[in-house]
Amino acid sequence: MKTRSLVIAAVALVLTLPAAAEFKTVQRAHEVLVDDIRLPQNELGTLAFKSCDECALMVKRVTAETRWILDGRSLQLEQFRAGLAAVDDRERVSLTVLHHLETDRITEVSAGVH
Repeated sequence: MKTRSLVIAAVALVLTLPAAAEFKTVQRAHEVLVDDIRLPQNELGTLAFKSCDECALMVKRVTAETRWILDGRSLQLEQFRAGLAAVDDRERVSLTVLHHLETDRITEVSAGVH
């Protein structure tokens, strides 16, 4: 009986290995300070940011499909820029930049004022 249980457990383990091997990272999220980001001038421009003081500056393309979210509201790029510029205490703003690795494009920039 023990041998049968061990065989069943081994088969189950072998069957799960291929599924686990298929996981891959599609997007990477970067937490960015307001002072460490340069927003694009238009929706087909580039976004430049640093994830930390020692990190290299990353420059990535944005597209018309890039989402700009401020306090949970989806906005146009111009509205997003104006909303960030209107914040007095820049330390209260946290930005998350979603970078799609395969296309090497920014899919979303979200900011929350705490």
